[in-house]
Amino acid sequence: MCDKHQLPAAPAEAQTSRRRRIWELGHTCHCPLVGVGLPLAVLRKLVGKITGGKVLADDYEIHVGTVSECGTRNKLSEAVQKELERRYAAVLLRFRAAKCSEQLAELWRAAVANGDVAGAFWAGLTHPRCTTELEERMCRDLHMIQHQAGACVRADLNRFNSTLEDNTRQAREIVRLQQRSAAVQLERTAEQEQQASQLMQLRAQLVGRDSIIDSLRSELDQLRSSIPGLETRERLAQRLSQTDERERLLRNQVAELRRELSLAQAQLQAQAQDATLNAALAADAPPQAPPVVEHIMKMPVSLNERSVLCVGGRSGNVATYRALIERVGAQFAHHDGGLEDNANKLEASLAAADLVICQTGCISHSAYWRVKDFCKRTGKRCVFIDNPSISSLQRGLEELTP
Repeated sequence: MCDKHQLPAAPAEAQTSRRRRIWELGHTCHCPLVGVGLPLAVLRKLVGKITGGKVLADDYEIHVGTVSECGTRNKLSEAVQKELERRYAAVLLRFRAAKCSEQLAELWRAAVANGDVAGAFWAGLTHPRCTTELEERMCRDLHMIQHQAGACVRADLNRFNSTLEDNTRQAREIVRLQQRSAAVQLERTAEQEQQASQLMQLRAQLVGRDSIIDSLRSELDQLRSSIPGLETRERLAQRLSQTDERERLLRNQVAELRRELSLAQAQLQAQAQDATLNAALAADAPPQAPPVVEHIMKMPVSLNERSVLCVGGRSGNVATYRALIERVGAQFAHHDGGLEDNANKLEASLAAADLVICQTGCISHSAYWRVKDFCKRTGKRCVFIDNPSISSLQRGLEELTP
C-alpha cells in the first residue's frame, strides 16, 4: 500500500444491488488491489496495449501510474476492471451468494484463512453489501498479509539461496564423482581390452596346438598307411621277443643238463672204479653188507607242516620232487604251469602255498610271469630254478635264506 494514500471518510452503506466499479472505490483500495490482483507482467501488457507502444517505465512507475488512473474512469481503468472481472469470475460467483455484510465478512475471513485473498479482495470490495468498516478491515488485513508475505518471501529467498549453495556444492561433488567414475570406467575398459587381447592370444595358441596335433596325427596315419602290415610286424616283433626269451631259457637249461651229464659221467666212472676195487677186495675179504649212506639236506628254513608248490618241471620227476619235499616234513603240491593242468587254477594254488618253487626251464612264458607277479604282489617267498633236475631243486631248497 502506498504511504501517500490516506483513508477517506467512511461512505454510507450502499443499498443498491449493483456492484461497484474500480473507479468507484476509495483511492486507498487501488494500491493493494492493483498490487495483489494483477501480476506485473499482466499489468505491463495492459499498459502497453492502452498506450499503443512499448512501455519503458520500470515496475514501480507502472504500478503508481495505474493506481493513479484507477481513480477515474478511463481506458486503463476500464481495462483493469475487465481483466479483474475475467480473472476472478469464479470468486465473484461465490461471493454473490452473500446477502449481508456479515456473510460477506465471513467469506473474507475464510479466504484469508485459506491464503487465497487476491480474488476475495476484489469480490469483497466491489460487493454491494460491502460497508465502510468491512472495507477498512479488508484493507488492514491485506496490509498485514503483505507484510507477512514479504517476510515469507525473504525467508523463502534465504532458503532458496541456501538450497542454491547446496545445489552448487552437490553439483561440484557430482562433477567430481563423474570424473572419478569416468576414470574408473577407463581403467576397467583398459583392463577388459587387455584381458580380451590375452584371451585372443590364448585362443590363437590353442588353435595352433590343435593344428599341430591334427598335423601330427595326419602324419602318423600317413606313416601307418605307407608301411604295409605294420600291425602284423608289431605282433611278429613281440612274438620274436618272446621266442628269444624262451630260447635263452632253453639254452640255460641245455647248459645245466650238460653240466649234470658231465657230473653224472664222472660219478659213473668213479663208481665203476670203486666197483672194480671193491670186487678185487671182495675176492680176498669175507662178504659184508655195505653201509647205507643217505644224503641229509641242510634246511636253513623250517618247512615242517608247510605247503610247498612246485610250478613246472618234468612230469617224470614229480614223484621224486614229492619225496624230497615230504622228507623234510612239508606238504607237496604241483602245477605244470598250464600244459596239462588248468591254467586258471594256478592263482588258487599260489594263494594256498607257503613256498613256491618255479621251474623256469620247464614252464610257459605266461605262467612264469604270472608266478613272478603274484609273488611280488603278495610278498610270498619264491625260489626260481633254471634246471628241472633233482639236484637243482635240492640246491635251491638248501640256499633258502631264513
